[in-house]
This record gives sequence, structure tokens and C-alpha cells, in this order.
Amino acid sequence: MKMIGLEQATLDVCIKYVQYERVVITRNGKPFALIVSVEGMDEEQLQLGSSDKFWKLVKKWRKEKTISRAELERRLDNKNGSRGRKQKKSSAPKHQQMV
Repeated sequence: MKMIGLEQATLDVCIKYVQYERVVITRNGKPFALIVSVEGMDEEQLQLGSSDKFWKLVKKWRKEKTISRAELERRLDNKNGSRGRKQKKSSAPKHQQMV
């Protein structure tokens, strides 16, 4: 993380450093602002990342009970009527399997 004093924090300097690491602007020696690169992010990611409503939902979802992948697959198998039967895999290479 690059620390830059407010007096030295021109836009050119901040952009130069933020390409490689986060930039903390300090005022009177104390952190005042954080600049992070958003390169590679799309508009939706930027909006969700700063949405209080979204993060409240995430916090709520994280408190909910979860199940393992194996349990999910078992439930889906039961729902689809296969009752846990596994499909036999063909021993022939994929390019020789009939579709």
C-alpha cells in the first residue's frame, strides 16, 4: 500500500501508483482516503460493491443454514426421481460415445 501525503497527492501521482497497489492519502499523517483501481471491473461490479442494500443481503445470506454439495445432489436426485441411482459411465472415449 502506497502512502501519500495530501500535499503531494496530485491526480497524476495517484494514478501512477494505483495501477500497482492501493493508495492511501494521509492528512496530518493520518489516513484520510483510500484509492483503489477498478481496472477489469464492469459497471455492475462497481455498483454492487458500493451498495449497502447488497451487502446487507450478503450478511443475511451468510447467516442462513447451508448444506453440503453432496446433500444438494442427493436432494436433486430425489426430486428428479432417480432416488440416488448413479448413471453408468461409458468406458469408451468421449469422442466415440454416441449422443
